[in-house]
Amino acid sequence: MNRVIGVAGFKNAGKTTLVEKLVTELTRRGHRISTVKHAHHSFDIDHQGRDSFRHRKAGASEVAVVSRHRWAIIHESRDDAEPTLEEILAKLAPCDLVIVEGYKRDSHDKIEVRNLDLAHPVLAGDDPTIVAVAANGPAGDLPVPVFDRNDVTALVGFIEKHTGLT
Repeated sequence: MNRVIGVAGFKNAGKTTLVEKLVTELTRRGHRISTVKHAHHSFDIDHQGRDSFRHRKAGASEVAVVSRHRWAIIHESRDDAEPTLEEILAKLAPCDLVIVEGYKRDSHDKIEVRNLDLAHPVLAGDDPTIVAVAANGPAGDLPVPVFDRNDVTALVGFIEKHTGLT
């Protein structure tokens, strides 16, 4: 099983921007990184008129789109339940670390991302899976390490140590 660290927080906290920066720095340091992004809505990675879209709309359960540069398998859930994070993680190829964006109620360790300009509830302290906070300013007295959201070097150092990558 791959190592996992989550990035959790509320809307407009800066989660995706932070994940992008973490992936950039971790891969620069030589780590093989995968990501999982939870969407609370329907989404398409193929679009109307594309061959893969037409295959899926015709009833295919899965459509693989393959080229020299990348490949994807689009799985149409239809009326099936949304897969669990564990089920998705089991489908990923081996890597050094999976960064999970979203899934804030799941049991994996997470870094809480906070935009202090927004009045969101604090997860750290109430949620034992929060192992650090990345905020856009002083976040107050919290029971976990607090990092500046833009101090990617320090955050990656923490992640490497916490997940055993070092």
